[in-house]
Amino acid sequence: MALVTKGIKGTQDTLPGESYKIRFLEATIAEIADNYGFKEIRTPVFEHTELFSRSVGDTTDVVQKEMYTFDDKGGRSITLRPEGTAGAVRAYLEHGLFNEPAPQKLYYFTSCYRYEKPQAGRLREFHQFGVECFGTENPIQDAELIALAHELFDFLGVRDLELRLNSIGCPKCRPLYQNALHDYFAAHMDTLSETSKERLERNPMRILDSKDPDDAALVPDAPVVLDYLCDECREHFEKVKAFLSAMDIPFTVDAGIVRGLDYYTKTVFEFVSDQIGAQGTVLGGGRYDGLCEELGGKNIPALGFAMGMERLRLLMDAQGIDIPPEEPVTLYLAPAGDAAALKAATIAQALRMEGCSCLFDTVGRSIKAQMKYANKIGAAFVAVIGDNELESKEVQLKFMKTGETTAVSLDTFVEEFGTLAIQQEVAALSDELGSDTLSDLDLKAILEGSN
Repeated sequence: MALVTKGIKGTQDTLPGESYKIRFLEATIAEIADNYGFKEIRTPVFEHTELFSRSVGDTTDVVQKEMYTFDDKGGRSITLRPEGTAGAVRAYLEHGLFNEPAPQKLYYFTSCYRYEKPQAGRLREFHQFGVECFGTENPIQDAELIALAHELFDFLGVRDLELRLNSIGCPKCRPLYQNALHDYFAAHMDTLSETSKERLERNPMRILDSKDPDDAALVPDAPVVLDYLCDECREHFEKVKAFLSAMDIPFTVDAGIVRGLDYYTKTVFEFVSDQIGAQGTVLGGGRYDGLCEELGGKNIPALGFAMGMERLRLLMDAQGIDIPPEEPVTLYLAPAGDAAALKAATIAQALRMEGCSCLFDTVGRSIKAQMKYANKIGAAFVAVIGDNELESKEVQLKFMKTGETTAVSLDTFVEEFGTLAIQQEVAALSDELGSDTLSDLDLKAILEGSN
């Protein structure tokens, strides 16, 4: 029979072997975010369309071409989130988090949806890690946010990333730059793509992001935003650079960075790699001091960044960075017969309640087949339970790494297993080191540390 259907183009399934790696990355990243004082927030997968058109910007490709928008059964226009910031800002305002002590630091792992041409590192359903910080306009917060991203990559062992930094000004000085861009691109109207001609009057900065070759050829000679910064923006940018230098975080000033979303102000930045093809930006962000007010709140300074999880995995694979293997099952119980299966189920459940991973046969395999299965899943310990073991109330616990067996009472198996398992691991590690170092350790302290 043929499959009823296949996965939708631009989406992918995450199978068990890969999901473990994603969980490992998320746990590692979350721990780093926690160290910087960020706390997790979770927002709905869909929002009112207006939230994204007002925040992301109706002149962006995201709003014009890429959003998944539909009317729900109540006639409301709903959009699957194309990015994480807008929903986080909406939640921050709706639930009055601005009444809490500043700064409010939030992070999230989220799925996002954009109708784009699927390619390596870019899917129609993709995943991001993002952070948002509300309530401070101090440039040291910009630097701290970048430091978090820098530490994240460093901890994971990601190499050869370039931090590119820019300032795109504020509502006071940016209109001057917009006018200069307008005049420059208007003089090349015959060369501009149709999309850029539409953007010329509404937001000429979007032309700097154009992928059209004719537009891109004009960008190098376009006016530079840093030449139009007001004193406040220039001072802010200089302080961000000074703080990064003091933290020994290398960066390159790139006046071409404007980011793809309209809500950014002042500092913008990207971590870029040349090892994953055209989708070189792995993490990007910046300030969006006017967004809270744009969405109906107070004028609250804010900033954040987002990192594509698929692009991170792509880069780690390209650099040969291995994620530590998943811990194997600690114990596999191999029962023979219904009475043995009942005993195995009882022991397994009791051990699981103690936090021990334990499996037993539920398929009806022979003992020989069960032993092959235990080897395949990498079980650290195996015990066979048959009629003889039930009668004698004793099983042979086998440590698969060394083949050594130990007799254990079925009546006290749950109580004894933890101690025996640690003793076997300690002895095996001591043998690997070729010394008695570990055997001389205080076993009681090891046992207490494992509980």
